[in-house]
Amino acid sequence: MKTVSVKAVKRAEFGKKAAKAVRREGFIPCIMCGNGETVNFSVDPREIKPLIYTPNSYIVEFDFEGEKVQAVLREAQFHPVREEILHLDFYRIAAGKPVSIAVPVRLTGNAAGVKVGGKLVLSARKVVVSALVENLPDEVVVDVTELGVGKTIFVGDLSVENLKFVTPATTAVCAVRVTRASRGAEQGK
Repeated sequence: MKTVSVKAVKRAEFGKKAAKAVRREGFIPCIMCGNGETVNFSVDPREIKPLIYTPNSYIVEFDFEGEKVQAVLREAQFHPVREEILHLDFYRIAAGKPVSIAVPVRLTGNAAGVKVGGKLVLSARKVVVSALVENLPDEVVVDVTELGVGKTIFVGDLSVENLKFVTPATTAVCAVRVTRASRGAEQGK
């Protein structure tokens, strides 16, 4: 999985008043939990932009004045009107422990159902997976070549080595929907 490096500054004060002061200075207040400790810090919004405005998932390597800490993004809170980032929550990665993260889904191949007039629909753009950091993939690749009209691929149908799916097995990943054209092709046979 790809890594993004971000410079961070620890802050001693926290709470609503301190967070507003950090935002006034042009920074984003953040929190990192994990390994039994919580760290409050702030980051520059320009450095965090490649992490937020992308469909990809990344491991974030924070630099606290020389101390390197790896984490994954858990939640981003946005202002309801101005769409600016208000707060970011991160989870610290512990060595040797699995981490859960949402990974994008990429479809490959031409579905058999599409060839006869069906419509391929991607239902889950991301799936949550759990694995050790070194085994985390950049994306989950799903081959749809054998998918016929009216058929669906569920998370339970997927299997990737050294990867456990946290998303429920009954969640649909993609399907080929029945269309008028596909109904007409079936009746014409």
